[in-house]
Order: sequence, then structure tokens, then C-alpha cells
Amino acid sequence: MARRDVGASAAATLRSFTERTVSGPMRWSQLYVPTLREDPADADAVSHRLLVRGGFVRQLMAGHYSLLPLAVRVRAKIVDIIREELNAIGAQEFVLPAMHPAEVWQRTGRWEVMGEEMFRLKDRKGADIALGMTHEEIFTVLAQELRSYRDLPQIWYQFQTKFRDEARPKSGLLRVREFTMKDSYSFDAADEGLDRSFDLHRGAYERIFERLGLPAIAVQASSGSMGGSASVEFMSPSDAGEDLVVRCLGCGYAANTEKATSALAAVADGPGLDVPEPFDTPDARTIDELARLHGVPAERQIKTLVYVVDDQLTLVLLRGDHSLVEQKLIDTLAATAVRPATAEEIQAALGALPGSLGAVGVTGLPILADEALRGRTDMTTGANTDGVHLRGLSVERDIAVQRWADLREVVSGEPCLACGEPLDVVVTIEVGHIFKLGRKYTELLGVTVLGPDGDRVVPTMGSYGIGVERAMASIVETHHDEKGIVWPVSVAPFEVAVVVLGVTDTTVAEAAEDLYRQLQADRVDVLLDDRNERPGVKFSDVELIGIPYRLTVGARGLTEGTVEVTTRATGETQLVPVDQAAEHVRKLLTAA
Repeated sequence: MARRDVGASAAATLRSFTERTVSGPMRWSQLYVPTLREDPADADAVSHRLLVRGGFVRQLMAGHYSLLPLAVRVRAKIVDIIREELNAIGAQEFVLPAMHPAEVWQRTGRWEVMGEEMFRLKDRKGADIALGMTHEEIFTVLAQELRSYRDLPQIWYQFQTKFRDEARPKSGLLRVREFTMKDSYSFDAADEGLDRSFDLHRGAYERIFERLGLPAIAVQASSGSMGGSASVEFMSPSDAGEDLVVRCLGCGYAANTEKATSALAAVADGPGLDVPEPFDTPDARTIDELARLHGVPAERQIKTLVYVVDDQLTLVLLRGDHSLVEQKLIDTLAATAVRPATAEEIQAALGALPGSLGAVGVTGLPILADEALRGRTDMTTGANTDGVHLRGLSVERDIAVQRWADLREVVSGEPCLACGEPLDVVVTIEVGHIFKLGRKYTELLGVTVLGPDGDRVVPTMGSYGIGVERAMASIVETHHDEKGIVWPVSVAPFEVAVVVLGVTDTTVAEAAEDLYRQLQADRVDVLLDDRNERPGVKFSDVELIGIPYRLTVGARGLTEGTVEVTTRATGETQLVPVDQAAEHVRKLLTAA
């Protein structure tokens, strides 16, 4: 399959948006922009607040938003950037159904795995139907028509609505139940081909996020329900995020907390006791209470958590001052369903309630322990009798640990395993995710091609996603100030606003119209603010919706032969001769 050099797109994209005709009304008096002066009461993220105030979106119900004309323009530009970069690596665009037969998902086992997040319904004939959360299965069905290794590699992609029944939709477009995703899929004959397709996508994603103006950290991540051998998330730092990224500024190591590891300071243990000794703790049911009331430091305690893992009650042990990362538990056990056990289930199995639990003497239940407990002695844990703990125990002598694993959450300041520098923990938004799926889906759905030696070969797959509306919101999270949104030129709904001060003044109106037409003729994405409003209202609206450059035409300036050019990002205003204004703006756009 022919591939164009991925670097060739760079020269062609410098003015990709100002070199095309943009349809739709260009006069503010004709455009639907319902701006608000007050923040919406339910907005819990900057992007949510500003996109509602700026007249970009309106909520229909929890997790479902209408995109208004300004948002449609931004969305189209984001889609164009993604499309250009994917086409540059040889990808081909499809559009697949958003509604899927259950049978395809059942064949891969994900009908059950996806749980309550999958929207399910029945058609009039009683057949089970799913609203697509993602499209691995459906693209793989199409791949059944591939015949030979000569048909490979293939990279296919689409922009399609996805549906996920989020338990707690929040933060505007950042966590929703209905959204547009760019999902692409690679098919290769061999693992080396998958490595190449994965690297092509990684490079494309880096260019996409740079062009969108989104700082994105590429981090190691869990593959979760997608499966596969490797995955990389692209995470944008933001206080509105829900994901934590661990990174090292010394060597560049970065990982989602679901995959992150760190070094721990060495701990000097005492010998402990020959046999664990019980002691009464009727007033201590938490790690902190045991430390405060009985002088047992948290790092010398064993925290015993009880989970139900695929219907099997399971004990999970960590150091008292450490927290469990559930995804690490899921990945370690290749589990489908994981939940904390109820107090009733715990008491029935161990004879005590949470607060006095331990694994000493427990048999018949799986016991997992975090690596930080390996070799520890003189430790304290619950005795499985309410109000009683055990001290002086040695973990490997007194507890029948069946499996050791890295289960704990890394915290800021712990040393990097690679270079020893302190790690930093950053709150982020996931803006992209790429997976090496391998042969999971092609094997389960029976995809084979004729190999070079005449034998049948199962193609290997990759999956690559970007949420379009989430990218829009993330850009706002990064680019805003106290006045409103500050869109990068590449995705702004308009690049320039020509603001008319005094629309009833014929001289002013004609000068503004002339500048407007000049910029349009040069295919600048320009909006003429021809509303009969006060200057303060006009300026506030342009700042709120984030147009990068404002060209202000008024009677006072025209008497001196000048207009004002204001840069939204810096607030800097320059007086420019009228006959040079259009060229001045074009240069600003080129530089941007």
C-alpha cells in the first residue's frame, strides 16, 4: 500500500484553514450566538462554563449536548486537522453504523465485559442491539474480506458518534454519554508491521495535538477492556482532569497511575516475634486510628482489602500507607468484573467486619500482596476478630501469599526507577489513546489472509482513538483567561472579527465592509460584527468567544486614517493605517 511521507503534510498545513472557503453566515447579525453574562450554575469546569457562556453548546440532558454554530465550526476544524494527519500516513476514511447486532460483540466476549456502560436495546423483532461504544468488532468484520498479505497493511478510520452510559456525566463535554470519536484501526500481516502502524499513529497524534494547541504527554497506560500488548495515552495537564499521570522531569519517564511504578526507600525491620501476638484494639478501625492510638506507624501495618473478582472473594494486601490501583488488580488477574466485597460477604468469610481484617491463617481464598510487602517482618495486621490486631508477624512466614504484584499507587516525590529523580504527579485529561491489540479480534472473528508461503495468516491489529468534543473542551481548559476563551488560530470559529463601531455611520460601515471583503477575498475566516450594540458589549463578546484577532473600525480612527488591531491572546492593540490593515492581519495569521 502506497504511503506518502508523513513529513510532507507540514508545508501544506501552514495556512490550511485560511486557504479554504468557509460556508455559513459571516455577519454577527445573522449568526446564532446566544452569549450569557453569568456563569451557568451547574458548570464544574472552565470549559463547561465558557462554552455555555459563549453560546457554543447547550445541554439537552445529563451527558448530552447540542453543538451550536460556533461549536460546529470549531469541531469541523478539529476534524480537518485529524483527517489531514491521518491521510498523511495513508489512512482511509470510512463511516460505519453506530448501532450494532449483539452477536458480534458476544463473539468477542465484550457484550458481558462492557457491563452497564453499554447502551442496549431490542428491535421490533426482539433482537438484541447495542449502541456502539467503540468499533473494533465492526471494523474487524469488514476485514473478513481481506484475502492476501498483499492487501496489507491497511489503516482505516472514521468519525462516528459513540454512546457510553456514564454513571456520572460531568464537566460539560469532558465526560458525556454521546460524543464523536475519531477511531482508526490498523491491519498488518506481522508484528513488525503493527509496530510500524503504531509508530505512524503516535507521530500523527503528536502532530495533531501540536496543531490543536494541546500540550499532550504520551504515557504508558493500561489496555483495560480493549486488550492487547501495549497502549499509550496522550494526557493534557488540566485541573479539570480525572486522570493522574506520573512523570519524571529527569529522564522523561511518564505513565498513567494505572501503570506507573516507582522506587521505595529501604525499610529497616525488626525481627518480629516467633508467633504473631494478638492485642486488643477496640477503638481502632482504621489505619490512622491504629497509628494514633496504639503507636503503630502506617508503614508497619498491613492493609487488608477484600474484593470480589469474577465472583471469587479475594484478599488484597498492601502496606498501610499505600493505596490500591484497581486497574492494576484487574490487569494482574486478567479479570472481567471486580468490586469491593460487602460487609456481609466479608463477615461471612472472615468472621470480622472491616477494621480488624487480616490474612494470617486464611486458607481457601486467593491472597494477593503488593511487592512492597515482600520480605517484611515485625508487621501488624487485623486478627479477623472485631477489635483485635496481631503484631510481630513476618509476611512470608505467616501469610500464604499466592501471588505478588505491583498494586500500589505511586505518589509524588517517590524516586524514579530509571534515574532516581523525584517523580511528579499531574492531574490530566485523556485526549487520545492508542493500542496494540494484536490478534484478539481477528482470531475471535475468523479473519485470515493468505501468507507469502501459502499458509493462512491471522492479521494483527491496532486501535487508535481521539474524542473530538473532548479535544474541543480540553483546548478551552488550556487556552482561556478571565475574559473568556482564547482559541488558537488553527481551531478558532473565526480567525478575525471586524467590529463596526457605529453601524449607522455610512463612512464607518463602508470602511468595515471593504476590510471584510478584502479579508474574505484572501480566504481569511472573518466575522463582521454589524450589530447595533454598544462597543463594550461587542468587545466583551469577541473576547468571550475567543476570536484571535479583532479589527476595530470607528469614526475617530478613520479621521486619522487608522483602525485598531487587537490580539486576543496578549491584549495588545496596534493602530494600523486603513489601507494596510488587511495585509497586517494576514501577516499576523501567517505568523500564528
